[in-house]
Amino acid sequence: MLNQTLVTEFLLLGLTDIQILQTFLFTVFLAIYFLIVAGNGAILMIVIFDPRLHSPMYFFLGNLSCLDICYSTVTLPKMLENFLSTHKAISFLGCISQLHFFHFLGSTEAMLLAVMAFDRFVAICKPLHYPLIMNHQLCTQMAITIWTIGFSHALLHSIMTSRLNFCGSNHIHHFFCDVKPLLELACGNTELNQWLLNTVTGTIGMGPFFLALLSYFYIIIYLFFKTHSCSLLHKALSTCASHFMVVILLYAPVLLTYIRPASGSSMDQDRIMAIMYSVVTPVLNPLIYTLRNKEVKGALSRVIRRRL
Repeated sequence: MLNQTLVTEFLLLGLTDIQILQTFLFTVFLAIYFLIVAGNGAILMIVIFDPRLHSPMYFFLGNLSCLDICYSTVTLPKMLENFLSTHKAISFLGCISQLHFFHFLGSTEAMLLAVMAFDRFVAICKPLHYPLIMNHQLCTQMAITIWTIGFSHALLHSIMTSRLNFCGSNHIHHFFCDVKPLLELACGNTELNQWLLNTVTGTIGMGPFFLALLSYFYIIIYLFFKTHSCSLLHKALSTCASHFMVVILLYAPVLLTYIRPASGSSMDQDRIMAIMYSVVTPVLNPLIYTLRNKEVKGALSRVIRRRL
């Protein structure tokens, strides 16, 4: 069935219509975007080029940094352009493409955090079997699997959304193209799209979230009953707390956004939550994962010394 849409472009209304704030917001989000690219790019570089960091933990951390750079690049450059533009248009194809890559990278990151939690569970609770369980082949297979599932999940949404009829308003009350705002503009029945959003996206969100929680729960139980060194217990718990903070920062707003039914009154809340998981989380991840990591800080200092 051919797409019968009468809309050829959409207008992204952005975060606010107050003109005096546009330049200020442009400066703030440009600085944040620079920090995201610089911070995650530095981690990705040292994970690739430093042989001492060629282990499962840093392999997944490199994947996370790559995802965060791409994830923020899907939305932030267009947002920055619209802050300084009077015509905040995006083509129909561009809108669907943005929707696709946003869900592709977002769902992949959600699953990756669960895999990273599992990696920490094996490393802490089964240290003697860690090299055997988390071997190179398994890590590669897990990475390929979550990237493939993420792409397939996004492809489902982009195809189903592109087949809708858009024959009325083309004003999107968001700073990027997402499924829920587009369903608000669609003509005709969107029950199947809404069901897919709640069921498929809900499953991809809730499944890894509970797996991550379960991994951290077992880690905490193991540490309390098996670790007799207070310093080791404190170090391990502080590391788990940092990782758990990343999980909460990503999952909490995502689950609240996509499981809650779409409505016009929830659009402002959705925009705030979208900033949390598409802007705040990518800029905090490098700090949270490396702040107390001596190996990463050591690798960074070695790179800086070589450059100087």
